[in-house]
Amino acid sequence: MNAAATKATKALYGFHAVTVRAKTAPESVLEVHVDATRRDARMRQFVERIAGAGLRIVDSDDERLTRLAGTARHQGVVARVTPLAARHSLDDVLDAVAGPPLVLLLDGVTDPHNLGACLRVADGAGAHAVVAPSDHAVGLNATVAKVASGAAETVPYLMVTNLARTLGELKERDIRVVGAVDDAPRSLYEADLSGPLALVLGAEGTGLRQLPRRSCDELVRIPMAGAVESLNVSVAAGICLYEARRQRGLVKS
Repeated sequence: MNAAATKATKALYGFHAVTVRAKTAPESVLEVHVDATRRDARMRQFVERIAGAGLRIVDSDDERLTRLAGTARHQGVVARVTPLAARHSLDDVLDAVAGPPLVLLLDGVTDPHNLGACLRVADGAGAHAVVAPSDHAVGLNATVAKVASGAAETVPYLMVTNLARTLGELKERDIRVVGAVDDAPRSLYEADLSGPLALVLGAEGTGLRQLPRRSCDELVRIPMAGAVESLNVSVAAGICLYEARRQRGLVKS
């Protein structure tokens, strides 16, 4: 493999991330490396799916898999893929939404595990996009894709130059901007989250920066009944997004 080809590809690892890419963009999957010593039911089912999609399967050892993935936490599955086309702009995403938009904005989330978990919960709650500032956020990488369990392939993750300006543009679209902060006087469950909505969350510990905070139409808090003072951002995102989903009457039985 030449240097140019290596630069033009990246690695996805883990059953969920590779399965979703093979399902949603099989043309981007160059080859799938699997642990040749693993023959359990999960691996057999995975190999059958990949083979059924007509993709190339390469038997590899753990050392090679770890080298390809850049981590030993690959679950015995690593795909070499070409990058997908750049995500649409936020305007393009919102223009394509039929009902009331639901957007999650993250301020200062730099941990790839947290971002991956936020993308996963955003996908589950039906959010139309996740947005973050380009200078205070982690980008999409193999760790994010692994933790997101496929959601990094299905939920647009858009990085913007100025988060406060983006919040202003959302308000110009009549999308209500609600920020979650620990010291807000009003509870999340007292807020109206049923219409066009942008939820803004900061990183655990630091919370929302002052400018994005001032740009919100309303600030709410998640009630805390125990000893801990705050929640992990992905947990908080799940609570907020699913409360919005509940108020919209979109909960499936």
